[in-house]
Amino acid sequence: MALPLKYNIRNLTVRKGTTLATALTIGLTVGVYLMVMALARGIDLTLETSGEPLNLIVLRQGSTAELNSNVERDKLNTLMFLEGVAREGDQPLASPEMINLIYRARKGMSQGSNITIRGVGPMSTRLRSGFKIAAGRMYETGLAEAIVSTRIAERFQGLDIGDKFRIQGTDYTIVGKFDAGGKAFESEVWVDANSLASTTRRDSFSSVLLRVNNQSEMDSLAKRISDDQRLQLKAVSEKQFYEDQQGAASGVLKGLGVFVSLIMSVGAAFAGMNTMYATVSRRTREIGTLRVLGFKRRSILTAFVLESIAMAMGGVAIGIVLALPLNFISTGTANFTNFSEIAFNFRVTPDLMLSALIFGAGIGLFGSLLPSIRASRFKIVDSLRA
Repeated sequence: MALPLKYNIRNLTVRKGTTLATALTIGLTVGVYLMVMALARGIDLTLETSGEPLNLIVLRQGSTAELNSNVERDKLNTLMFLEGVAREGDQPLASPEMINLIYRARKGMSQGSNITIRGVGPMSTRLRSGFKIAAGRMYETGLAEAIVSTRIAERFQGLDIGDKFRIQGTDYTIVGKFDAGGKAFESEVWVDANSLASTTRRDSFSSVLLRVNNQSEMDSLAKRISDDQRLQLKAVSEKQFYEDQQGAASGVLKGLGVFVSLIMSVGAAFAGMNTMYATVSRRTREIGTLRVLGFKRRSILTAFVLESIAMAMGGVAIGIVLALPLNFISTGTANFTNFSEIAFNFRVTPDLMLSALIFGAGIGLFGSLLPSIRASRFKIVDSLRA
């Protein structure tokens, strides 16, 4: 005969202090887990949405990022006029681009981070959906002017409209701010590619972005570029390029989140275990009475485990409540692929909340198992004598 659920509910409500203390302990653990994993999920979603389905990005053979890539100017014409590259009138939809890094201090802090400066051309905005000028104006071609993403301007000092930053002796004036629909480009500052080439005295580009006519030509064009021994280049889908960066960008955060959460979960499980052992000691006579009434050991074991899991579910609810206010808050961290800042939002998604639910239930289960087994093994005579 199983114990009725109202018995468990009554025990939880009668012992409000114990129930709340255990739930808070588990809630803090679940909250930390959710917050760190929400950081990693924010990075993942930013990079997942950054690539366009018909864009190819061309890099030097063997390069894993634009920062260590090199595409010579004499190869640019070959790439732009390959069969399969889409056109807008007579102009190929191709954008040679250049990457540079500058160091800026964060607002309200003395420490800072590298920021990506991207030299772009006239076709760059056409090849990226979601781009729009949010304030000010677009830079003028050939001039030392820049536009900065709104997110980066909010996070770093000296990057508002009218401010200047220096690249190798040349001062660039910020004339506008842009948004990019939550994509990875919202972590960048854009300048004219020819101006940046002149400033840095570089004869080559970091990458070339190409728009393909249709999906069926994507693989064939990428293979043609990658197999051409004269070019020594490789072409990958832009979506795949950013998906490959997810592991490096969010892997450290995910590992940290799991590591910290596991340590805290052990502490929470022991706290729950101590609570349950104390509860078992206080309820020895009650357990003996239940056995006299005909309830089996398995029923008592199940009842104690259910009580612990119920406390853990309360803790999960507390953890989710603690983490939810962070949802969509803008933040940033280092992108270990190109050693620069990547801006993104915290994202507490439904699947993360489900994983938190499983995580919390696991803490409740393993924290209660030993004390529950002890309770179920009490002899009737010893329990009533206590």
